[in-house]
Amino acid sequence: MKKLNRRNFLKKTSLSAAAVSIVPNYMSARKERSFNARYMGDYAAPKLEQVRAAFIGVGARGGDHLKFLAALPNTEVVAICDVYEDLVRQKAGWVREVSDENRHQNIALYFGDEHQWRKMLKEVKPQVVFIATNWNDHAPMAIEAMKQGAHAFVEVPIAVTLSEMWEIVDTSERTQKHCMMLENVNYSRDELMFLNMCRQGVIGEPLHAEAAYIHELRWQMEEQQRGTGSWRTHHYAKRNGNLYPTHGLGPVAQYMNLGRGDDTFGSLVSFSTPSRGRAAYAKKNYSEDHKWNELDFKGGDLNTSIIKTRIGRTIMVQWDETSPRPYSRLNLIQGTKGVLAGFPTRVALEGGVEGITKDHHSWVQGEKLQKLYEKYDHPLYKRLNKAAKGSGHGGMDGIMVYRIVECLQQGLPLDQNVYEGCFWSAVAPLSERSVASGGAPQPFPDFTRGNWKGTAPLQIIE
Repeated sequence: MKKLNRRNFLKKTSLSAAAVSIVPNYMSARKERSFNARYMGDYAAPKLEQVRAAFIGVGARGGDHLKFLAALPNTEVVAICDVYEDLVRQKAGWVREVSDENRHQNIALYFGDEHQWRKMLKEVKPQVVFIATNWNDHAPMAIEAMKQGAHAFVEVPIAVTLSEMWEIVDTSERTQKHCMMLENVNYSRDELMFLNMCRQGVIGEPLHAEAAYIHELRWQMEEQQRGTGSWRTHHYAKRNGNLYPTHGLGPVAQYMNLGRGDDTFGSLVSFSTPSRGRAAYAKKNYSEDHKWNELDFKGGDLNTSIIKTRIGRTIMVQWDETSPRPYSRLNLIQGTKGVLAGFPTRVALEGGVEGITKDHHSWVQGEKLQKLYEKYDHPLYKRLNKAAKGSGHGGMDGIMVYRIVECLQQGLPLDQNVYEGCFWSAVAPLSERSVASGGAPQPFPDFTRGNWKGTAPLQIIE
């Protein structure tokens, strides 16, 4: 080997380091906003006194959203679309169950081939479209809905690829139609209370968060012809990353005001464990020639990703739908004066919690939390909890749909904007890139094109 010249070596490595240092700016770049577009971060659409809503995909999630919305005042279900006729007709029956005979009189029903939703959008022209289909269809349906003049409300994730997310942003800005990802966990009681406590400065300046979606769902592999498992299992086989980050990440991102004035997403590193659980489950429960045993599962059983924000704060995001363990979203936010944590819900503050603990070495949890609920329960939860009773996931689904309708009818900005849906969902494709490159940092695109700096944090809504 030739003797290495130290000067040339230093010159080359310096150039390499400089090249790496500009990657985040280059990767985050995006063409300028078109002249006929506007920033949607704090956008308030014209009031819709009567919300005319259509639904695409009415299995478990879409059907629940439809049923709750149909019972709200000044709403009209104008169309229901699904591949399966039995689901469409069943959900039309649900609408009649929750409303009087004078409402929802002309519901158009679409079913059959996979393109009926396009026909529905053109024929019915709804003002609002709820989308609860498989992940790959989220972006195309949301984009077309906005192009056809409707606000789009999309189940998580908002899209699968970064290019789809940019197209969603561009379409929303150009059409001036909302596109909100339906992150229901942001409306859960504890998450709302933690947001309220963060806004009141109870834990000081937030520095670190931990978020997760740890939910053993191997049983979904039983859904082989239709249902979530029939398509989601293929994602586990083909993709290796943090595939479902938003339930844990959405709330902690709002605690930290990410993408809203204070700070925003910077970069991400990600690592996955070996893939073991899905293949073992298939081998144990299905015949050797079963289609699940023909898959080569690429996705690690557990993924850990770490986000670094623009000002240096950190967020750990974990995802695991395979391992045998209890459910958790972690939901931890650490500040300079204390910590709030979930699963189980608990609080520790410097100097203790008045009347309960003496210092930060002891948790307030269990029955002792009642005093904190009384003091810090979010006013939105207190106002809407009864109205949302009986809706999905302990009422959080109902609060979310109620707030969407309320904002549309009153002409208010939504609680979650299109950029947040894209930031939170971007963890999946970015983590796949990082895992594939041995954990190399991946810069977040700035979907706001710099406008996050002037976007107000989500307020504590009464």
